[in-house]
Amino acid sequence: MLVADPRTAAAWRLLRQEIAEAAPERRRELLRQRANQSRAADLHMIGRAGLGHVGGDMSVLDILTTLFFGVLRVDPEHPEWADRDRFVLSKGHTAGALYSTLAAAGFFPQEELATFAAPLSALNGHPNRVKVPGVETNTGPLGHGLPVSVGMAVAGRLAGSERHVFVVLGDGELQEGSNWEAAMTAGHRRLANLTAIVDRNRLQQGARTEETSALDPLDDKFRAFGWDVHVVDGHDHLELLNVFTAPRGERPTCVIANTIKGRGVSFMEDRVEWHHKVPSSEQISLATVELAR
Repeated sequence: MLVADPRTAAAWRLLRQEIAEAAPERRRELLRQRANQSRAADLHMIGRAGLGHVGGDMSVLDILTTLFFGVLRVDPEHPEWADRDRFVLSKGHTAGALYSTLAAAGFFPQEELATFAAPLSALNGHPNRVKVPGVETNTGPLGHGLPVSVGMAVAGRLAGSERHVFVVLGDGELQEGSNWEAAMTAGHRRLANLTAIVDRNRLQQGARTEETSALDPLDDKFRAFGWDVHVVDGHDHLELLNVFTAPRGERPTCVIANTIKGRGVSFMEDRVEWHHKVPSSEQISLATVELAR
């Protein structure tokens, strides 16, 4: 199991405090900068490894950054704190985005990112809870994260805990039937301590989601299962922050975050081939320049 980096964790606490105390537009800018730094780290990580899912990493990083730097009740130096919020990345193939975010928060040293997908590395192509602090459950086979998160929310209620469960799902992943069994259960049990966030970039491996198996009207589907639903811009950090921290009702919450696959890198944006294409060294250099703006 990797261990925390105390210096980075201390910097994370200071940045969280700065974000919390900042005026709205400054808060948005701080989160934007932090997300783009994670995007750059992710690109270099995938380039070194020669594998990864860069397009989905780029689309989900604004969500992850907002959660870890503005919302989640977690402690990188005490990742097993019993009353922590739970975060599950159901779309586990975008592990690179999660690793770059966890490293930036100090859950483990940022130098470990250089080992991504190497033999015997803790940073596998899909997150492993027995190797990486901050990972609550192993994910990779799609359709598992929401059912596990429902179980976590039920456990939290039974324990009388204030912890909240957040789970991020891919939109193509919602073609797996297990998600809808879990959604029905969460609605039936009125699990107000559960928030599901859909990374709605409308692309999956090989095609658009609506060409493969149409999901829309996705908001109405979740409402029919007994969820409160919000549709937001998944790249507007302030909008994300507001919806994640808003007073909750008595039902589970679904946030449909409209995103762009490859966000932040012009030649990757909304291009299906970047689902798992690996950028060249020249492309990484071009992308890093764009992300630094």
